[in-house]
This record gives sequence, structure tokens and C-alpha cells, in this order.
Amino acid sequence: MIHSLFLINGSGDIFLEKHWKSVVSRSVCDYFFEAQEKAADIENVPPVIPTPHHYLISIYREKLFFVAVVQSEVTPLFVIEFLHRVADMFQDYFGECSETCLKDNVVIVYELLEEMLDNGFPLATESNILKELIKPPTILRSVVNSLTGTRALGLH
Repeated sequence: MIHSLFLINGSGDIFLEKHWKSVVSRSVCDYFFEAQEKAADIENVPPVIPTPHHYLISIYREKLFFVAVVQSEVTPLFVIEFLHRVADMFQDYFGECSETCLKDNVVIVYELLEEMLDNGFPLATESNILKELIKPPTILRSVVNSLTGTRALGLH
């Protein structure tokens, strides 16, 4: 279903991408940028943008665009709901859903995305389940990880 997810800031920079089924080139986002230029307001970008080979389905939250790339026709509302769940999960885990916060917690962001989708299909989207699988960041955990280097080594 969902092949890739791109997170785009207000200035049009792709700062995070995750691929599940196959790697989709960033150039697919050019269709999104064209639609963004045509929109009178940044919040008026169409939520579904057809391209020759994909559909781009997006939401705008906290000055960020969450853009999902799907290859076959799916119910857009299903994907939109999933994107809102992703944004809600980031808000729940980190207290905010900003570019800076997501970059600071990039390892946990990728872990969450990996657990939330299985081969492109939503799997675990409930906060309580994800918090058992992936512990939310705490100040103590951040200090311990920075002192021991466990996060850099991939150890938990």
C-alpha cells in the first residue's frame, strides 16, 4: 500500500524519508512541489495528487507536510488517517512534532515508522502498544545513551 513517506518542511526541504516496499526517488515530490506552488495558501495543497506512476497523499501538520507515496489506488481517507496517526504519535512521544524535534530523535522516529507499518501496511498504530515496543525518550535515557554511546552503536 504505502511505498514511501517523505517529511517536508515549510521551505520545501525533504528532511526525512522512509521506504518500505521499494525505494521511490525523491523526484516524485516534484509533483507535490508543483501543486504547492499552484495553491493560494500552503494549507490548500490538494491532499491527493495523481502522478503518472504514483499517487501522493499528504497532510499538513505543525508546519510540516507528511507525504505518502502509493503505487496503486487506495482509499485516500485511509492513508490520510494513518498520516494523522503518525503525526499524533510523534506528538505523543516527543511532546511536539517539529522538524528540529524529529531530527533530534531520528533513531526513534525510524523505529516508530518501522513498527507502525509492515511492508507498507499499517500494523501497530496505538500509542500504548508502541510504547511497550519502543520506550519514549527521557532525559535520563538521553544522558545515558550519550555517555555510553549505546544509541550510536545500535544497542538498547
